[in-house]
Amino acid sequence: MTAENKPPVVSRGEWLTAIDTLRVREKAHTREGDAIAAARRRLPMTEVDPSAPLVEGKRHVPLIDVFEGRTQLFVSYHMWHDGHTAADQCEGCTFFTGQVRELSYLHQRDVTFAVFCQGPYEESDRYHRFMGWDMPWYSVPAESHERLLAGRHFGMKAIYLRDGDRVYETYWTTGRGVEPMAPSYGILDMTVYGRQETWEDSPLGWPQPYETRGQQFRKDGRPTAQWSRIAAGHGDDLHGGQPSTGGSGCCS
Repeated sequence: MTAENKPPVVSRGEWLTAIDTLRVREKAHTREGDAIAAARRRLPMTEVDPSAPLVEGKRHVPLIDVFEGRTQLFVSYHMWHDGHTAADQCEGCTFFTGQVRELSYLHQRDVTFAVFCQGPYEESDRYHRFMGWDMPWYSVPAESHERLLAGRHFGMKAIYLRDGDRVYETYWTTGRGVEPMAPSYGILDMTVYGRQETWEDSPLGWPQPYETRGQQFRKDGRPTAQWSRIAAGHGDDLHGGQPSTGGSGCCS
């Protein structure tokens, strides 16, 4: 590390003054986020076919059943590369989906979280189990694509509201709009080097090894999160390997 790639050293008093100055902007940013969320809660909604089928195991499940009796549903539409290996699956969806682990706080507020995968159920569920994820997982058959995506694409996130036996879509987003799903980004944003991605406005000499065409979510040829599963001995065969009967329920 050289003087060119680290912040200047000042007294604690000067340091606190600089943070206090930035804190004014942080608080304004927080308040603006609150105002945007308030506007989001006041959006109109559009009706969706509650019978749109999804695949879970060997059965078809209507959209309304995915709510699990709750009134709200947050869906992560997971991209899939059909017939490819686990190492070649979508690194971005793996990054975002895999960080939503503790669902009890959502359930407490009457929200169900589920993943709707683009791929065939058997193959994609092997990936689901290989990754050690616990969230509900469904495959979206071709007959439901237009009913649910309505011209959009996998990778988006959509929120639904159930009113009796009717279902409405209240909001959707994609691109950087899905970043609230990834606390890793929020943590990195508070570090001195940030996300270390080439688009960031950082001082000259700051490390920025990651482009933003998927490389930021990959390491040594795989989505980064897969390496801990491989190190723990979990197999990643998506095309015919038998599911493990061990406690993790992952493929062997």
